[in-house]
Amino acid sequence: MTISQTISDFVTLAIKAGGWMALDRIYLQNRVLAMIGEDVMEETVQQEPASSLDLMDTLVEKAIENQVIGDTMAQREQFEAQLMDYLTPPPSVVNAFFAQHYATDPKAATDYFFALSKQNDYIKTRSIAKNIVFPVKTEYGDLEITINLSKPEKDPKQIAAEGKSSQVDYPKCMLCLENEGYQGRINYPARANHRIIRMNLDHEAWGFQYSPYAYYNEHSIFLSLEHRPMKIDLQTFSRLLQIVEVMPHYFVGSNADLPIVGGSILSHDHYQGGRHEFAMAKAAVEKEFSLTGFADVTAGIVKWPMSVIRLQAKDKQKLALASDYILAQWRNYSDPTVSINAFSIDGTPHHTVTPIARKKGDLFEMDLVLRDNNISEEHPDGIFHPHKNVQHIKKENIGLIEVMGLAVLPPRLVPELKEVAKYLLDQPNQMADYHHVWADQLKAAHPNLTEANAEEILQEAVGHIFAEVLAHAGVFKRDAAGKAAFQTFIDQL
Repeated sequence: MTISQTISDFVTLAIKAGGWMALDRIYLQNRVLAMIGEDVMEETVQQEPASSLDLMDTLVEKAIENQVIGDTMAQREQFEAQLMDYLTPPPSVVNAFFAQHYATDPKAATDYFFALSKQNDYIKTRSIAKNIVFPVKTEYGDLEITINLSKPEKDPKQIAAEGKSSQVDYPKCMLCLENEGYQGRINYPARANHRIIRMNLDHEAWGFQYSPYAYYNEHSIFLSLEHRPMKIDLQTFSRLLQIVEVMPHYFVGSNADLPIVGGSILSHDHYQGGRHEFAMAKAAVEKEFSLTGFADVTAGIVKWPMSVIRLQAKDKQKLALASDYILAQWRNYSDPTVSINAFSIDGTPHHTVTPIARKKGDLFEMDLVLRDNNISEEHPDGIFHPHKNVQHIKKENIGLIEVMGLAVLPPRLVPELKEVAKYLLDQPNQMADYHHVWADQLKAAHPNLTEANAEEILQEAVGHIFAEVLAHAGVFKRDAAGKAAFQTFIDQL
């Protein structure tokens, strides 16, 4: 296929996306022609285009060949986003299309926006496909394991260029509204093809977008249009419940608002949601209890390695108030017999929750995961954080996604687990020292391990380490003492 035909097909997709009309074809062809460093548009035919990503690749390679851009990752990404901006209607038009679809069905609206975000390469579908994903059966249901390989490693040329680049405080962070349409720079991702759906939550301006490097189906981000720190309060619960009322086919949750137990971006108020059912959502309530002052709200303890209270009600405002009541009690609750302390001697607060909202038929549902970010001499990274014995697999914070039962593990584990497998099979290996204790335990437990079953056994073992990680993050342990201590807290409610 000629480069002119590639341009013609690309423009066909741009017009189909709804931001342009057939009258704009010649204009668009000439703009793309100039972008890639070509001078002449040859004869083409109208045909069904190839995938947008394949067409983009061909155009980028031609631009590199014509020395319009260099071959560093940052230059490629900026150029790709500029091209895909042509396949993306302006924000006002995207929002109008979303509203038009929403009037028919909320699912139709998110289906439209999700498809657009994949076609224009804002959601990095090809990178996401590189992730290693597998389920592991546990007593708490099927936990999901992801070894994250989606984010490309920086090449030496880019690292050197970043070292020479000046620091710019715009946009303030990756979640700010100013990212919409931003060109990007050597040390900041390209966002020319980025669009945000505007929302009104609790009389505030918020936005809805998808995550470029999704960990689950329709991985979404809901962000305040004001750059302000994360905070869990009554308004948080109210907004989460408004979101699932507007999008009943999505769940939505918030990372905790304290370090160690919080997410990676505490500087910008935001939530994460999507169209996915996690193991925690499927977990049963093992013990119901009544909540003082909230007769219309059902409450119970969820069978889960972390400490989870599940609330349900038909009235979302009562549910928000009940959630806030539990948070207020938890923020001030201490039980030194199980290492739970609400405040340091200097008054520093240590308690918060990770809340997750869903819509179940005519009921609103809220899971409140109790969090404590205290540290100790024995556990300097956090008493309720992955302990040293599991950090060879997972040592990062346990945020919202992990809380719900999906492990996001570092890419180092791909080569490391291959070396562990060699060790288990008594083959020459370069296994990292910090895997030795675990590997020896696996050897003893699986004397009949073979090349045929080594990968399956290792994956199962990684899954059970993740279950242990979640147990470490649970403030009330699943043993008799922990269950009794949990009941003491529940009695106070």
